[in-house]
This record gives sequence, C-alpha cells and structure tokens, in this order.
Amino acid sequence: MKAPAATGQRRAWGELPERVRAATEAWLGSPVAAATTQPTGFSPGVAARLACADGRRYFVKAVSAEPNPTSPAYHRREARIVGALPATAPVPRLLWTYDDGDWVLLVFEDVAGTHPAEPWRDDELARVLAAMAELAALLTPSPIRTRTAGDLLARDICSWRRLLAAPPEALDPWSRRHLPRLAELDARAPAAIAGDTLVHFDIRGDNVLLAADRVVVLDWPHASIGAAWADLVFFAPSVAMQGGPAPAELARRYPPIAAAADADVDAVLAAIAGFFTARALEPPPPGLPTLRPFQAAQAEVARAWLAERLHLG
Repeated sequence: MKAPAATGQRRAWGELPERVRAATEAWLGSPVAAATTQPTGFSPGVAARLACADGRRYFVKAVSAEPNPTSPAYHRREARIVGALPATAPVPRLLWTYDDGDWVLLVFEDVAGTHPAEPWRDDELARVLAAMAELAALLTPSPIRTRTAGDLLARDICSWRRLLAAPPEALDPWSRRHLPRLAELDARAPAAIAGDTLVHFDIRGDNVLLAADRVVVLDWPHASIGAAWADLVFFAPSVAMQGGPAPAELARRYPPIAAAADADVDAVLAAIAGFFTARALEPPPPGLPTLRPFQAAQAEVARAWLAERLHLG
C-alpha cells in the first residue's frame, strides 16, 4: 500500500497580502520574478522558492492565523531556534523575518537539493542517518536554552493515559487490550527522554534535503533539549511507512541509540505511538486535511515496533 503523501494545502506566493509581498521585496532589494511552490509539508501557508529579477534565489515560508490559528507560533519559534544555531549546523541560514502580528514570513537561503526518494533508497538513508548522528554530536550540549523534551512530551505528546480514561470507539484492538501497560510506559516517557542534546523532534523525508555535499535538516519549530537518540525513535515510523527498513533494523544502524537503556527507548516509543494513535482519531486540524492519514500510518508502524520490543501480541 502506498504511504500517505507528506503534503498539505499550500498557498501560492501571489496569495500573500500585498503589504507582505511589498515588504519582502523591499528587503530582497529586487522584484520577485518567479515563485515555485514546494508541495511537501503540512503547513497551510506559503512555502516557495523565489527567483528575483537580479538572479538571486531564496526560500520563503509564511503563514497567518487563518485557517490554522496555531501556525504563526510555530514559525515564530522556528525563527528563534534557527537564528540561534551555530553557523556549522546543517540548516538553511535564516536571513530575515517579517511579523505584523497576523502574517509571519521567514526568508532562508535557498538550498539546492532534493528530498529523499520514495520508497527510500539505501544510499540516501545512509546519508541521512550519518547526518543525524553528526547533528546530535554537534548539538550536544545544546547550544541554545529552550524547553526540555520531557516538558514537550508531558504537555503535548503523551496520550495513553487520556485514552485509558476514555477509550474512543474507533481505538484499535491492540491498543485497547494493552491500555494499562501503555499508560504506565507513557508516564515514564518525560523522564526517559532526559538529556542535553538539542533534538529536532520531527525528522522525516520531507524535512531533509539532499544537497551535493551535505544533508540539510529543515523545519525546527519543535526542537527541544533531550536524549541524543530520540530523533531516531521519531524518525523510524515514517521510514518504514515510506518503504524503508523496519524500525528495529534502522535502530541497529544508528550508533547514538546503542547507549540508550531499553526501558527508556520503550517509554519514549510508547509516547510517540500514543501520540500518533490518539491524533489519528481526531478531526483534522483547520487547514491540514491530509495530516491525520499520515499520522495514522505512522501510528501503525510505531505500535508494531512497540509490540515487538515488549513482546505484546
């Protein structure tokens, strides 16, 4: 079965309010001659490569509170995170921000690269895994002060205890059968993910670019300080879903996770599986109609991996 596409409902550059485009072109110092929308990703806003009349190129992303009121906060947080990362980090350089209280727009350097192929190719996956390990080393200890991954899990991710208290009718049989054990693991996850690495928290194929000489990691609004191995646990379900190796095999190919205690990995994996399971059963967020099927597919892989690790049939 083909995996759900990591695409949402983008807006075109020309749909931005005139004041936003005028301010951006004033900073660019040249009119925009062409704008190419980038379809991957779920944000209900503009994501476009711009070609200016003077030949320079940039990447812009922009959102407003319509249709999704939480989207601007993600762009503002990404600007703070990326703007504080070391120059050696493999991320696009943030060049300028626009924020009028409604629209938030970020201008980045335009990176010449492509997203990994689907299904995953082994050589491309090897490049991404190596880049993730190098990134974890570079960002340990975290070069910036921000929230902890444990706080993020406790506030936004851990979901099994809520499902135990009120199991949805559509909850899958495996989850329903093991809810008490899953809720117990969920409670341990915030402590299990403790560490001093800046963790991306959302690495997927659509959030990396393969350039000629490097792998560039995009979209940083969820970055938090936690265990160096955590990004692999978040990454693995999407890889398997998109035709790559099973999560257990992927973990064997990622050195940072070798130092992790099995119980800690189990707890964090349980939290991730619960997050995707719970969110997949909810109505789609405003402006993100394709997100729930993508989360449902990740949930299925994450639950299977957890069942395998815990020997829960």
